[in-house]
Amino acid sequence: MTETADQQQRDQRSGTAWYRLSDEQVAQELDVDIQQGLGSEEAAKRLAQYGPNALKEQGLTSPWQILWEQVTSTLVVILIVAAVVSAALGDFTDAVAILAIVALNALLGFRQEYRAERAIAALRKLSVPHVKVRRGGHVQEIGADEIVPGDVVLLEAGTLVPADGRLSDAANLRVEEAPLTGESQSVDKDAAALDGDPPLAERRNMAYMGTSVAYGRGLMIVTATGMQTELGAIATMIQQVVKETTPLQQRLDHLGKVLAAIALAIVAVIFILGLARSEDLKLMFLTAVSLAVAAVPEGLPAVVTIALALGAQRMLRRNALIRKLPAVETLGSVTTICSDKTGTLTRNEMTVTVLEVAGERIDLETPGSSADAGHNSLVPEEHPLMSLLLVGGALCNDAILESDEHGQRIVGDSTEGALVVAADRVGLSKALLEKETPRVAELPFEAVRKRMTTVHRLSDGRGDRPEWLKALPLEGQPHDGQPHDGQPHDGQPHDGQQSDGQRSDGPVFVSFTKGAVDSLLEIGNRVLTGEGTVPLDEPWRNRIDQAHERLADQGMRVLGLAYRVDVAPNGETPQPTEQELVIVGLFGMIDPPRSEVRDAVATCRTAGVRPMMITGDHPLTGRHIAAELGIDVEGGVVTGQQLDALDENQLDELVNTCSVYARVSPKHKLSLVKALQKQGQVVAMTGDGVNDAPALRQADIGVAMGITGTDVSKEAADMVLRDDNFATIVAAIEEGRMIFDNIRKFIKYLLSANAGEILVMLLAPFLGMPLPLLPLQILWINLVTDGPPALALGLEPAERGVMRRLPFPADESIFSRGVGIDILWIGLVTGISSLGLGYYFYSPDDQVWQTMIFTTLTFAQMALALTVRSQVDSFFRIGPFSNPAMLGAVVLTTALQLIAVYVPFMQSIFSTVPLSAAQLGLCVALGSFVFWTVELVKLVRRWRAPRVANEEKEESTPAKTGTNS
Repeated sequence: MTETADQQQRDQRSGTAWYRLSDEQVAQELDVDIQQGLGSEEAAKRLAQYGPNALKEQGLTSPWQILWEQVTSTLVVILIVAAVVSAALGDFTDAVAILAIVALNALLGFRQEYRAERAIAALRKLSVPHVKVRRGGHVQEIGADEIVPGDVVLLEAGTLVPADGRLSDAANLRVEEAPLTGESQSVDKDAAALDGDPPLAERRNMAYMGTSVAYGRGLMIVTATGMQTELGAIATMIQQVVKETTPLQQRLDHLGKVLAAIALAIVAVIFILGLARSEDLKLMFLTAVSLAVAAVPEGLPAVVTIALALGAQRMLRRNALIRKLPAVETLGSVTTICSDKTGTLTRNEMTVTVLEVAGERIDLETPGSSADAGHNSLVPEEHPLMSLLLVGGALCNDAILESDEHGQRIVGDSTEGALVVAADRVGLSKALLEKETPRVAELPFEAVRKRMTTVHRLSDGRGDRPEWLKALPLEGQPHDGQPHDGQPHDGQPHDGQQSDGQRSDGPVFVSFTKGAVDSLLEIGNRVLTGEGTVPLDEPWRNRIDQAHERLADQGMRVLGLAYRVDVAPNGETPQPTEQELVIVGLFGMIDPPRSEVRDAVATCRTAGVRPMMITGDHPLTGRHIAAELGIDVEGGVVTGQQLDALDENQLDELVNTCSVYARVSPKHKLSLVKALQKQGQVVAMTGDGVNDAPALRQADIGVAMGITGTDVSKEAADMVLRDDNFATIVAAIEEGRMIFDNIRKFIKYLLSANAGEILVMLLAPFLGMPLPLLPLQILWINLVTDGPPALALGLEPAERGVMRRLPFPADESIFSRGVGIDILWIGLVTGISSLGLGYYFYSPDDQVWQTMIFTTLTFAQMALALTVRSQVDSFFRIGPFSNPAMLGAVVLTTALQLIAVYVPFMQSIFSTVPLSAAQLGLCVALGSFVFWTVELVKLVRRWRAPRVANEEKEESTPAKTGTNS
């Protein structure tokens, strides 16, 4: 894949890649004076040319089209035909019931799909109501939708970026780009032109619509608005994604076609057999149609919908909000989870995890970690150098901690906030530290210097020193306000001995400087150790460089801290001096993984679900987090730039071996999901940012974060995690597998029962018997046996080992894994046992034999409902009370059947006669025959299962010898 078509089109319209040009060239290209801005007439002209700065809703499915899709599936069409035929034959009750089921399904499906189409509308919420621009030499505040290419926009901390633009000025500017790129920390920006074609996350001189300014200020020349922005490109991708039908929808559609063929065959066979026996033409037609309706279980769509709805409610109690009902079952078929890193696998909080001073390292516990209490914890009194490092990081810092009803929150840059939190967790409160050592001067952070310096008053010669100052040698330099040459000042004690107190010739001040390690090494000349300060010679430089590389290789962001002590003899406040500094140590920080995710990943792999990480973050960070969580990293880490160099076939091969992708764009995420789907994978994509929305919509299951997720990602997703917990996905997959198992159970139950009825009707004429069941009796059996018991099967708990098996292939037929064969032989057992009993009592002079067939079939289906609750486990193992709904359904159906046999009013309707106790007992005995037969088959399966597993293991052992498992 080379540069995307969307990017090529934008380049053609704009004429260039803006990040490669200087700001003067950009201004010339867009015909604007940076100091004056656009004139009002020119702005109006461009607004007419380019249109409003807003995202357009294109290609959304109309409500009528959504409704039409709900009523045109094969199974629903068959039900509509059955309702029409029933009404034509005068059976209005059955016709109304079928149409009510169709309407219920259509309304539920319409509601879910209509909400899904509102994803693009959520993008519009990212627009900025008002923004400051230069127009005609003056700063004006205008609506964001009035911005045009060429406008000069003023950016300030806390504001959203209203359009895409090239920075012409950046003063300590940092932009939070996580919603667009997936970066877990704010990005430093500058106005220098870039070479080559860096990925979006590394274009330091560009700002993009939908991101926010975290720190500093800047000036931006707008280069793209509305749908021409990167955010607009994402909106276009969302609209272009064609959502495939779910595995369940495909299976039910296939089932509908099979049942339609069966129904037509039944109508023809029964009708021909009846005519051959000179049966009444109208009666044969009614019987044939009744059997055809029986072959198509009209309650199936309702049972599926209700089972999915109940499953969605259970998932909601486990913090998984299902937005589209078919997604409930699709979760059970998931084979691959493509997970974003930031906020999904990690907490989306930059956290200091390592402190390193003078060769000593402490790994800090992270909140919510599973480490034993006290393990690797920091006690300030026992680690004075570490304490000084934390104090310096907290004081040389503009972030603060604020308390609210939810606890503490960081106000300011996330990286600086991590330093403040680290100090606060060991009792070094920034607020108290600033009271003890107030800031008196500062040198703000600059991207060129890559560091920041603050000056703090330590003492005026009176009072006790703070506890953390015990690690700080106070041999200060007389501050003369002049720059120094970087060499030790004459007369400054550098013997490694700690001073025994404050100097008496003036107030003492300490300057803390934090920043990039290489930047500090340029201005430092000594290192603080437990014995005092020592020269920063070549061995020490190598040790610091090695520590830096070691932390960076673990995917951490590394900052260093240095200090300088000054004495002001005349009491004046010294100015910040970034020379002759003493190196204190290093901070290693990372967005740490959630504590529960490792177990969730392990469970996924046990269940045959492959976890993959697709992130916009740095490759080293991605690799470290993936390895820590147990995601496969043997295939290496592939970046977005490397993906751009691959063709379609190479990408198809890559996704089989690589599980970690970094520095990816929204287009890359979309391509990876499509590549996996081409190979038959059922893909779940998790994410929380705007950049995840296209892939969320393309995936078979889009999973958005409910807390940190944007509105865009939530609207594009099929499922929303209310607790942002990756482990909730595992619970949802288990629920999905259970629901699909239950759907297979009640399809097996319904079709087996219907097969028994059909077999009775087909075989009776060959035995010289008249019609064994009347049309109303057939409809009655379907009414009382297809309803409550099938619904109760949808409530069946999960079977043993549901998360220790491979997921079912998405293209696998619903009749696979023995379901189709079971339907045939169970139907045969049910039909023969019922017909055999009727044949034994057959007499053309009474209706006892017909009533016994009618009753035996009903009882047999109740026995089948009890035993079909598990594919392998015995009914006696799972127990009758593990699903109270099933027990209630069987009791209710049995009672209704007895009413149809013994109540005179019902006898007249269904042409039944009362049975004697012995006859009823025979009906119960023959009806239960199918129960014992199925239980015997399950016993054989349980006996064979260990033997088959051992044989497969023995056969596969030689092939695995010498391989890396």
